[in-house]
Amino acid sequence: MQHFGDLDSATEEQLRLNNFEGKFDVKEFVGSISERLITQSKASSGPFDPKPFIRTFEAVVDKLISVRKDVQAKTEQMEKSVRVAEREYSKKMADLNRGFEAVGSSFSTMESKMNEVGRTAVRIGEQLESIHIERQRAQAAHDLINYYNQFSRGDTSRLDALKKEGREGRSQVAVILRRLTTVAREVDLPSADKTRENIDKYCEKFEKDMIYLFDRCYRKGDPKLMHHCAQTLLDFNGGASCVQIYVNQHDFFMNKVRDTANHSDDLLWNNVSKPDESPPKTESGLTELFGEIRATVAQESQIVQAVFPNPPFVMQVFLQRVFAQSIQQYMEQLLTKGSSLSDLAYLRILQLVHNQTSNLVEDLKAHELPSITPSKSSLEISEFRRVLSGALTVSGTSTTSVVSAMLENAMAELFVPYIEGQKYLDRESKSLGELYAGLLANYTRYHMRMQKVKSSMFDRMVDRLGAAAANTTTSGGSSTSAQAAALIMRYGGISSERIQDKSVEDNVREEDGLLSIDVAEKMLKWHAEAVGRCVELTSQNDVPKNTFILLRVLAEAIGAAYLETAIESAIARLEFADPKLEPSLQPLEVLRSVDLICHLWQQYTNMALFPLAASSVTVRREMTIFNNQTVSRTEGAANTLIQRTIDATITWLSLQLSKQKKNDFKPRNDDLSFARVNTEPCVACCEILEKVRDAAIQNISGKNREAFLTEIGVSFHSLLLDHLRKYPVSATGGLMLAKDLKSYQDTVASFNIPALHERFEFIRQLGNVFLVRPEILKSYITENYLGRIDSALLKPYLAQRSDWGQFETRFNENVDVEDVATDSASKGLKDRFKMAKLGTMVKDLEGLKLGDGISMGIPSGFTGSFSIGGRGLNNNSA
Repeated sequence: MQHFGDLDSATEEQLRLNNFEGKFDVKEFVGSISERLITQSKASSGPFDPKPFIRTFEAVVDKLISVRKDVQAKTEQMEKSVRVAEREYSKKMADLNRGFEAVGSSFSTMESKMNEVGRTAVRIGEQLESIHIERQRAQAAHDLINYYNQFSRGDTSRLDALKKEGREGRSQVAVILRRLTTVAREVDLPSADKTRENIDKYCEKFEKDMIYLFDRCYRKGDPKLMHHCAQTLLDFNGGASCVQIYVNQHDFFMNKVRDTANHSDDLLWNNVSKPDESPPKTESGLTELFGEIRATVAQESQIVQAVFPNPPFVMQVFLQRVFAQSIQQYMEQLLTKGSSLSDLAYLRILQLVHNQTSNLVEDLKAHELPSITPSKSSLEISEFRRVLSGALTVSGTSTTSVVSAMLENAMAELFVPYIEGQKYLDRESKSLGELYAGLLANYTRYHMRMQKVKSSMFDRMVDRLGAAAANTTTSGGSSTSAQAAALIMRYGGISSERIQDKSVEDNVREEDGLLSIDVAEKMLKWHAEAVGRCVELTSQNDVPKNTFILLRVLAEAIGAAYLETAIESAIARLEFADPKLEPSLQPLEVLRSVDLICHLWQQYTNMALFPLAASSVTVRREMTIFNNQTVSRTEGAANTLIQRTIDATITWLSLQLSKQKKNDFKPRNDDLSFARVNTEPCVACCEILEKVRDAAIQNISGKNREAFLTEIGVSFHSLLLDHLRKYPVSATGGLMLAKDLKSYQDTVASFNIPALHERFEFIRQLGNVFLVRPEILKSYITENYLGRIDSALLKPYLAQRSDWGQFETRFNENVDVEDVATDSASKGLKDRFKMAKLGTMVKDLEGLKLGDGISMGIPSGFTGSFSIGGRGLNNNSA
């Protein structure tokens, strides 16, 4: 075995004990020992020899074992030393704990003794305080009795001397006089009245002297002495007198008579009554006044805080005077001037003042002043006050929001006279009504004139008398007839106002009576301004109710006075129009304007008015019901108008068909007949149908247009069915009739209504019965659309064939024989329906009625219901 001495010095160095302390890495240790051996092995040219490695590592292991034994021995020795040290430490700690316990016990004993001494000292202090209070009470009572006796003898020398001692003396005199006043009210002695009178006179003189001193200091600009006077008067009687002197003599209120005439704001006053102009935002005099108030309050807040012991109270009095005098006076002048112009001017000025005053109040709230604690030199006086229960209630408060609350209250009181109750809303409604009446004046006069369709004999007489009387005034002289006319009018109670109204009506233009989107937008714009003003000026709780009231005003103006008036005039024109003239389709343009304006109106109502009533479920429901009823009334009037238009159109079509000549379809000159494309009634009917179609496409939309054109087509179809039974048709005339019917069919097909295609195809096929040869006529009428009709019902049409007399008997016999055979075979109508493929047609033509003639289910009234978009909530319109 190799010994330790065989190891080289480097390896010996690595096996020292200090190398194993701290961080130790086995791989690095093994690698450092093997590094030299590996180098030697690489230098040898022979095969690898492990023996050097084995001998070295055996020596290292032996060395490590020896080191471990040494370490273990040292560890055991050190553990013994630690145990000995721990025992000594535990012993010392036990001794220290006993010492600390002894000290703690001593401190506890000392603390209990100190607490006992403290309680004794507190009791002694309370007793001393009680004795001190009793002494003060006795001293105060003694002094008051002496002062009272001196006043009873009329001797005030002692107080006069105390007053001359300076600030402290005056402060004591103020307290003494306040207490004497209290005592004098309670004393009931024979000479008490005289003594009380002397005390009151002295108090009055003292107050006058202090006010005079305060006023003199105020004029000199001595804030310290002013503060002394204010504090003394505060202790004496609350200090209200010096506050009033300070406020009343302030430069802001002296010789500050403001007049609107001094501020030439011509642009504002010229435009404030014009509803199309924007409401004014500022007024030069008001801006100047409020700017002066802001600057004055900013300056006075510092002075008041330095002079007065209760600055919030003083600032409150000052600001109340500002609102009650300066702002209110100028506001009344502005409103008076605005009221003299118009209600709109008054309301706009009221909103302007309210907005500017709100901004002023928010700015003034920044000058909130905290209350100041009483002077430190008045400790003894406060004791007197507490002992004698004569403490004065300080006007100031410790709350830092006293000025803010006062400002809010002052602003509310400033506007209460103008917005309380229904006063403001009545004026707002009146203003809107006047604006709408002025805007619709020519419109209303036009439609009133349009609705006077027929003049009575009395009206014509009055017109003639009015013209004659007018000649009297214009010509200067008077004829006999003119004088007679004037006398008759005067004694008959016929005023000249009617003549003036007529002259005004004569100046009304056609354009004045047309509905206009611009006019509707203007009405909504004016209404939105009124609603915004209402939200700003009135309480939030009243906004839903007030919005509903203004909604009624708008509905009356734009619904009844504007839209319904136009509809009623259009109906009147249709009802009294000459039936011999082509009907006007202008009512359809009225309907288009009504639809657009009503949609705009309802959009405004839904977006601007209904949200304002969201806080009140009841008002919101009432507004919804009212709005739906109003729109339903307008829709009903529109339905009536469109039905009158349909009736007028059908009447005109019937009139044109009645102009059909007896021999139009049985011409004598075939060449001349073929030269014409269509007969004159056909041309006239197609023209009016095309005009109706174009007008409907341009002015009516959606289901309303479909229902309107369907009604026209169905009614015209019925007219044609009756029309074909009245005129004889020859073979050549059948071609003319076919051309007419094809024109009718093509024109109605341009309506693009599927339900009408089947009806007019039936008409065309019915017209072909005049073209087919007699031998195939029987089979023709049992096919297609004609197959739906009983052959007997087609005989009135077949009878109009010029050759009907030649084959009528044979046709009837064939038909009867076939009918009997059909009945016996149980086929008949069912087979014809099957052959004509009626499965897809019965639905469209299910209104067929069989009787004296053929009817295709003609409606008695307008089948559709004219509906207006934008109905809002609970929209029940189609």
